[in-house]
Amino acid sequence: MPTVELQIADRARKFKGEALHNLHHFIDAQMMRESYKKLNKKSAVGIDGKTWQQYGLEFPERCESLLEDFKSGRYRAPAIRRVYIPKDKHGQRPLGIATIEDKVLQASVQKVIEPIFEEDFKPFSYGFRPGRSQHQAIEYMFKQVSFQGMHYIIDADLKNYFGSINHGILREFLDKRVKDGVIRRMIDKWLKAGVMESGNISYPSEGTQQGSIVSPILSNIYLHYVLDEWFSELRRDKSVRWGRKGDQLNLMKHLLVSLQVTNPVRKGLATHWKRTLHSCQKWQHEA
Repeated sequence: MPTVELQIADRARKFKGEALHNLHHFIDAQMMRESYKKLNKKSAVGIDGKTWQQYGLEFPERCESLLEDFKSGRYRAPAIRRVYIPKDKHGQRPLGIATIEDKVLQASVQKVIEPIFEEDFKPFSYGFRPGRSQHQAIEYMFKQVSFQGMHYIIDADLKNYFGSINHGILREFLDKRVKDGVIRRMIDKWLKAGVMESGNISYPSEGTQQGSIVSPILSNIYLHYVLDEWFSELRRDKSVRWGRKGDQLNLMKHLLVSLQVTNPVRKGLATHWKRTLHSCQKWQHEA
């Protein structure tokens, strides 16, 4: 982990459970240059039509003014270009393609907020996290089933998760750990950024743009408070194990669990899992 991220992580540990201020000063011209260099050089172009190489010709002169625009609040998040890729045999997944310049800022902001929430994220969360992978999540589940007596694995995928995140609730979750005005203002601009599709621009009232650099960390923050903390409480029951790979959920169980919840989001999931676990138990009995 680079020095800046280590400093931020150390501050997050020191002030565990508290909101941190004055974080934007970590973002400087050097960090932005590093962010630019680490971008995918072959990524698709945004609405300005500029490739990584083309933007790179103007970036040396633009860097300082971009930094000033970001910190002063003058920067306006451009609309993202929506494209679709195959999701399965019958569906398509929408992706939001930002401009290279916007990606530079997104990557820089991600470098600041990610170390903070990494101090809080649960060990059974694997998706979109540094140093973690889906292969590790599968290995974790394999060990739980092989050596911890888990008999069922319930696999669930949150439908249109990225596109349905409630902005107001996300802001409340961000308030718990990040209250730097510059960074929060920038995140709000990304949440409100327009979406260009077929020449028309729309402004969604919920969701984060899947495919953007900052979207994975925001989605993990949301699920951390909505689901992961809840399941940390359930883990006190040693017959329950929980794993998460981004928006894909896995509940491991060896006896039917009673899920007592009041949160509407959690209540819907609990009802679904109760029915699924009951079906598994019924199938095992009939077999």
